[in-house]
Amino acid sequence: MIDCVENRLLTSRRGLLLGGASFAAWAYLPKFARAADGRDPRLVVVILRGALDGLATVAPIGDPDYAGLHGSIALAADGAHPAIMLDSFFALHPAMPEFSRMYRDKHAAVIHAVATPYRDRSHFDGQDVLESGYAGPGRVQSGWLNRALEVLPRGERVSSGLAVGPTTPLVLRGNAPTVGWAPVALPQADDDTAMRLVDLYRHRDPALASALSQGLQLEKAASGDDMKPKPGNQAAQMRQVARGAAKLMAADDGPRIAALAFDGWDTHANEGGPVGRLAFLLGGLDGALAEFESGLGDRWRDTVVVVATEFGRTARINGTDGTDHGTGTIALLAGGAVKGGRVIADWPGLKLANLHEARDLKPTTDLRAVIKGVLQGQFGLSDRVLAETVFPDSASARPMKGLVA
Repeated sequence: MIDCVENRLLTSRRGLLLGGASFAAWAYLPKFARAADGRDPRLVVVILRGALDGLATVAPIGDPDYAGLHGSIALAADGAHPAIMLDSFFALHPAMPEFSRMYRDKHAAVIHAVATPYRDRSHFDGQDVLESGYAGPGRVQSGWLNRALEVLPRGERVSSGLAVGPTTPLVLRGNAPTVGWAPVALPQADDDTAMRLVDLYRHRDPALASALSQGLQLEKAASGDDMKPKPGNQAAQMRQVARGAAKLMAADDGPRIAALAFDGWDTHANEGGPVGRLAFLLGGLDGALAEFESGLGDRWRDTVVVVATEFGRTARINGTDGTDHGTGTIALLAGGAVKGGRVIADWPGLKLANLHEARDLKPTTDLRAVIKGVLQGQFGLSDRVLAETVFPDSASARPMKGLVA
């Protein structure tokens, strides 16, 4: 039995699949994690799969064309469920009070009218571009976050990378065993089989054994009675996953890097305005951010959470009170290391002549520039490494400055 499981493991080294969560470990801690100033940076990347309606999440209610385009689902500053004003122009969806609090505390920021270089509307290709870091789809089977890990300065040997989702997100996949990265895959197995695998690898590959062992700990933590969401409750599942990841990342020898993928953001019909389907999902995301803040404790001070999606949705609602695949959207930043309290936007306007292809919010900021700015601020990666290795052929998208305090 053990040989059969081992063979399957060796042929699919991509993520530890246990109880619906995947786990990946890298074998070295960055040298600066034990720096004299005590800074020990952590990064969480949250992928919202399905395309987030940025105009409904952070609404440009100061734009005179917004209400007419978004119709029945448009947010407003008054009424039964008023949006939360971030400044005189932009307002946050009322389902996100925790993010609003972080924003007021200057530990959260919004980047609006943002997009990857992708300009078509296929979820599959859009997610590939978002997670691979390349300008077009289908080029590689590695992700930008994995490539960033490969160039970090290596310190002591530990198991320190985490990916959570039904499978390891592409953003955290790659060929990193050459530099000590140890992604692994484990089919669903009972505790006895899993522990025998840990024993098997304890001498062959200690880093892999440690990754397996830590993955089992994640499964047990996430399956406790206090962390079990009701089946099908996406909002509760987002909070559960964040709680389990934060618990591991808070440890001295725990992961410094995490990637989470949340599905279900494709709101073609019945999207809802201040209440409804999108509000339910945003409430789950808001709760997940709060779980990271509370679970990381003192580590939150050095943490940045990046929330991104493959593309936005149409500026005008469709006939079923939803929105179709679009282009420009938002990215969210949260964490104690974020220089927040700002909506960063080169606003293009929502007049018909200003829309992308007469239907979408026109993107004016390259998402790669945002992520580069975070990676540079958190880990000190150079412009050249970011432009050639992490996001190949992206020199024109220069790192956004001042995102990390």
